[in-house]
Amino acid sequence: MQQLSLDVECRIAELGASSLKITAIETHVCNARMRNWVFVKVVTDQPGLYGWGEATLEWHTRSVVGAIEDLATLVVGEDPRRIEQLWQMMYRQHFWHSQGIVRGSAIAGIDLALWDIAGKIANMPCHQLWGGRVRDYVRTYCHLGGGRLEDFYQTSTEDARRFGELASQAVEDGFTAMKTMAVPPTMPLEGNRPVRQAEACVAAMREAVGPDIDLMVDCHARPSPAMGLKFAKALDQYDLYFFEEPCWPESIEALARINAAVTTPIATGERLTYLEQFRDLFAVQGCDVIQFDIAHCGGLTAARRIAALAEAYRIAIAPHNPLGPVCTAASLEFGFSQPSYIICEAVHADVPWRFDVVEEGFEVDPKGRIVRPNTRPGLGIEINEAEVARHPFEQELLERVFYEDGSVGDW
Repeated sequence: MQQLSLDVECRIAELGASSLKITAIETHVCNARMRNWVFVKVVTDQPGLYGWGEATLEWHTRSVVGAIEDLATLVVGEDPRRIEQLWQMMYRQHFWHSQGIVRGSAIAGIDLALWDIAGKIANMPCHQLWGGRVRDYVRTYCHLGGGRLEDFYQTSTEDARRFGELASQAVEDGFTAMKTMAVPPTMPLEGNRPVRQAEACVAAMREAVGPDIDLMVDCHARPSPAMGLKFAKALDQYDLYFFEEPCWPESIEALARINAAVTTPIATGERLTYLEQFRDLFAVQGCDVIQFDIAHCGGLTAARRIAALAEAYRIAIAPHNPLGPVCTAASLEFGFSQPSYIICEAVHADVPWRFDVVEEGFEVDPKGRIVRPNTRPGLGIEINEAEVARHPFEQELLERVFYEDGSVGDW
């Protein structure tokens, strides 16, 4: 993205307390293999002044786009600089409080775009609006095998070795931290076979990369509390950076029991969507790492409140971020402003044309996979609408899990 043109900068500088209105909320859907990115563009009556957000929600693209259309009736015609006021309107009006993930994602898409506009008006990055940067770089981690490794859930030495090979490749790519779904789907109670499978895979990764690379294991909330505890105890010996979603996020007492039973920090929160859920989770000491998704929990306005609550409990922040480039930019901007932020999830090879769609303002250092601060205004990104149009909506791949007896499992 080019810097704002001089004439646009001058017009923005002259705004002061003058009138500024939202004229349209647009959605631009871009199919990116595993998911459809839902980009949100908030357009104003000031020529050249608009903001980009993202409301991607896998398997619910049409629902989110519809929810954004509903919310647009509340905010079109309003002043985009009144971000908190508009957030309250979107959350509290239309009668139903927006405590579901579809509405939370829709609000997030608009909210991110409003902050992008605010940064452009101030001619500074968003993190500068929130008090300036608190760190010189943000560390990132990658996924092994594109986030789906079910083909390797076997007990043979050869299959476990494959996990080690993927981990070694990530180190060669410059990452010092990586995550994998090494825990297979399990019924509410099973024997030790799946536990041995998971342990063999993690052991192979640890042997391949050595003691100084940070490994994370994501259970995807597949296990029951009983099985989640078994997996957590079996993998505790491998010095994981964190162990993610060992059971359903609704089971906060079970999360607390697992967290208390192992030395590995427990991480969760990507499927929580409103502040009260995080309050209840923190109160029972259900996690040491919170993973709210900025594109699902109501945007940056909501994320700042959640982060403040996490700070009170001394809980580390590592946002969920496997989505598109606008959400990544927002997650990074947020990371430069938050003292408890530890690492950013990054998807660096989801589609080969990713950087045809987006131009970013931050700099990625391939040595160690760290990101230097964005210096462009707002979120520092620009979306190529023509390129987005070349990748229209497609129904996401159907992902279903059934146990051996035919009963329904968690994906």
